[in-house]
Amino acid sequence: MESFGIGKIDQSKLREEVYTLLCRAFMRGEFPPGAILNLRSLAQELGTSMTPVREAIRRLVAEGALVDTPSRTLQVPTFSQERMLDLKRARIGIEIMVLDIALENIDTALIDRLEQIIDNCRDSSGPDLQTNYDFHFALYRQSGSKVMLPLIEALWLQYGPYLNLIIRHKEAQDSEEHKYHKQIVSALRSGDKTAARDALRADLERSFQFLATDSELDVTAGTTNK
Repeated sequence: MESFGIGKIDQSKLREEVYTLLCRAFMRGEFPPGAILNLRSLAQELGTSMTPVREAIRRLVAEGALVDTPSRTLQVPTFSQERMLDLKRARIGIEIMVLDIALENIDTALIDRLEQIIDNCRDSSGPDLQTNYDFHFALYRQSGSKVMLPLIEALWLQYGPYLNLIIRHKEAQDSEEHKYHKQIVSALRSGDKTAARDALRADLERSFQFLATDSELDVTAGTTNK
């Protein structure tokens, strides 16, 4: 059985914790495009029964993170350039909008926290997806937006499989991972809102650029969790 690095859960709050853990796994890019998921295997990896996993999967299908195919197979959406461009437009538009709101609430404590997230980045051979998630959402939550934060989370759910491809991209492996995150922190410390927006836009565009003209990755064959 292939492990997707999801982890076990607290048995006291099964339904929400199963859903939350699966969402985080998607947002970190644990699932590649086209992956076939098996409920029983997911339940085993999470250390729970089938029922909460089935309920979480139903929600993920409704949110576009998974597709319930005509054959009743649960599949991560396959790679699509058109879908990727739609996600790029949506993410850049909404995330910069949320950043603008967050900029009105920026304080030294948040800036220090963002810097610490970068400094605590694990030593790895490729992109650290957990640090990337922690950095962006620590910043976005400062906006306090009850409407747009859930939209960003939904977009990250759908973007996750593309993130999975990026970590295998040679250029991504060789690039300075937190280049734009550091620029955002620097801009926040100096109070330069324009520079913060520009750094965020560059960070988002770079991730999509890795895949826009990629001819090396096999993005059509999914793996199976069975």
